[in-house]
Amino acid sequence: MAVVDEFSRSVDMGLRLSKRIYYGKDAPLKSAPKPPSMEKSLSSSSSASSFRLPQNHHPTAPMVYAVITEPVVVDNPDIRSYQPYVYGRCDPPALIPLHMLGVTLKVECYLDTAVVTVDGVWRVHCLTSSALCDCRIAIPMSEQGSVLGVEVETTRRSYFTRLITPEDEQDMNHQQTTKDGFLMKGNTYTFQVSQVEGGSNIHVKVGWSQKMSYQGDGFCLCVPFTYPVHVFPVSKKVSCTEKILLDVNSGTFGAITCNIASHPLKELKRKAGQLSFAYEAEVLKWSTQDFYFSYSVCSNEILGSLLVQPPSLHDYDQRDMFCFYLFPGVNRSMKTFKKEVVFVIDISGSMRDDPLEKTKYEVIGSLWKLNQGDLFNILASNGEIKSFSSSLEFATEETITNATEWMNTHLIAHGGTNLLLPLKQAIEMVGKTSDSIPLIFLITDGTVEDERDICNMMKCHIEVNGQLNSPRIYSFGIGSYCNHYFLQMLANIGRGYFDSALDVDSISIRMQKLFDNATTLLLSNVTLDALQNLESHEIFPFRLPDLLSGSPLIISGRFKGKFPDIVKARGFLLDLSTHVIDVNVMKANEMPLEMVCARREIATLTAQAWLDQNTELEEKVAKMSLQRGVPSEYTRMILVQHDNVKPAIESVSPEEKYIKSKNQKITYMMNLNVGFGNLIATVENLPPGIPELRLSEPKGKMMKAASSCWTIFLDRFCCRCIIQTCGQVNDQCAIVLTQLCTALACFQCLSCCCEMCDSCAELCLDCL
Repeated sequence: MAVVDEFSRSVDMGLRLSKRIYYGKDAPLKSAPKPPSMEKSLSSSSSASSFRLPQNHHPTAPMVYAVITEPVVVDNPDIRSYQPYVYGRCDPPALIPLHMLGVTLKVECYLDTAVVTVDGVWRVHCLTSSALCDCRIAIPMSEQGSVLGVEVETTRRSYFTRLITPEDEQDMNHQQTTKDGFLMKGNTYTFQVSQVEGGSNIHVKVGWSQKMSYQGDGFCLCVPFTYPVHVFPVSKKVSCTEKILLDVNSGTFGAITCNIASHPLKELKRKAGQLSFAYEAEVLKWSTQDFYFSYSVCSNEILGSLLVQPPSLHDYDQRDMFCFYLFPGVNRSMKTFKKEVVFVIDISGSMRDDPLEKTKYEVIGSLWKLNQGDLFNILASNGEIKSFSSSLEFATEETITNATEWMNTHLIAHGGTNLLLPLKQAIEMVGKTSDSIPLIFLITDGTVEDERDICNMMKCHIEVNGQLNSPRIYSFGIGSYCNHYFLQMLANIGRGYFDSALDVDSISIRMQKLFDNATTLLLSNVTLDALQNLESHEIFPFRLPDLLSGSPLIISGRFKGKFPDIVKARGFLLDLSTHVIDVNVMKANEMPLEMVCARREIATLTAQAWLDQNTELEEKVAKMSLQRGVPSEYTRMILVQHDNVKPAIESVSPEEKYIKSKNQKITYMMNLNVGFGNLIATVENLPPGIPELRLSEPKGKMMKAASSCWTIFLDRFCCRCIIQTCGQVNDQCAIVLTQLCTALACFQCLSCCCEMCDSCAELCLDCL
């Protein structure tokens, strides 16, 4: 069972278990289940719940769940309901969404990066006061999200995350350690904390960074903030406060304009390039929509700036920092470049079904968006190379129709993965003329052994060429088995961009966005003259990509020397004339450049360290990761548990936390990084995606047999199909079944079953 389905089923079971909770006379809608009706219903709409998929309970906001293995402990901690005893265990454990007492969402927007913090308090409302349970925390993140840190406070324990190096990990060998944490559908991170008391509060503070999308003339932000109805407290005495804080620093000189806000924000501050908003209210229900915000930078032309900032006192790199950006603006009068487009598609066996079908659909869609005069070709590889044509073809209606038929007929997923030969063939096809831009799109879900050879081959070809007609490489990875750093390095070498879809459901939207942006190039071969006049500099990525109409160009780096007040950025327009942009140099006040540029720089250096197999670069990435608090491939995030009650979250400094973490329980947070691909999974043609994990570790045979009786009973015997079968058996068998039902009723098993299973409660009662 996929982990997402298992999670949904566990939450569905938890919601059914929560019907046992009695909240008193003041909450009739949330009271214990009423006795089922004596009228029998055989409508097809009420089929057995055990055999149908529950509704999707995937978290759409930061959530906390009580992990229930023993159904008997489910009760109101304030009001005992004296419910019938329940035998058995839940395997996998049921997940009951906890009631949330208050939540604060804080968002800080810098250029294309948003730093999100959610600070909330949940109450373990579903557990008797004498019982303990684990709590599962789920953090849904939006586009390209990355967990930055977690802090948790309970009455018995406190937790916080920190990053460590492999050397630190060796020093922790004598401590008690476990592993936890995994991704669901590529954008929701979940993990557990242990032994929380019934009736107590759990305070959770989570932070993550995510990328903002660029649309029109500005940026859009969407933060998961949709809460289900059942997390709102039942008690009328509880005051529930919802708070949102939003700060925007666009990095520009001019005014910015708020376009759309999903929640009623009040403007607090406005000055050049910056905005601040707030919203706070006592609410009768939590937010029922994601937090969405967009703003415009108010520029018709290409807009650029260069931000500089000195290093902090504790920075291991004492060179100054800089960040250079170009925003496309809204001037759409510019015509697009003439293009030569070659699609290189991996059609190995692992791409079968949805991955390949979605890829073909998006490639066909992009072909129809090509302009008159553009040329294209399609190469597919699974060891053998299949080519739509021996040369580039003009993008006419007839050739696109033929290409569509060819793809549907010839692109069948089977065989192995080979990327070197089709990429060589693609390079040989393009760049024969000087008035067009060659674009090579590589789409794969696998890892190959000769990836470094491919990068070096592309680097040599582009360095020898280096002109306008040098190939641009756009790479797209599907799932976690492909080497994302190899694909990113290819894109960096070719002045292109890299994107990925960790799960199959997001292939279409991510791939379409990459294709659309790549084919609307505004400024090619961008250079920044002032870099050559510095004493030294280091930039990320090492080669400036082209400026696209749907994506800003942002690079960062370190330097020694001094930038002039105005620097010039140059690039080629459609008519091959040089376009010069005067870029103001300004101090990055109130903008943490370290955090804004961290993910970009760490990813670029990691790809370079992988390519060069350079341990010094790996150590540099690890230092950068520790200093900026951003996970990397060369550091590990751990969750440190303290059993003693400590001061409030805000009063504990990182230094104090490090001292107190000694000789404490350590949990290694898994699946925070994508890794360097999986050659074994590629050879075995495993379907793309994230490796399947279970919500709980499998138990031994005896324990599993004993613990699964609850699930077996619910799934096998409490369903309409079994009950209807009773009407088809002979009299002796019917007598035996009746006696069995009577015995089960004596042990209160059927009573609890009826509470859990709405669709067959009436029939179970009739059997008695």
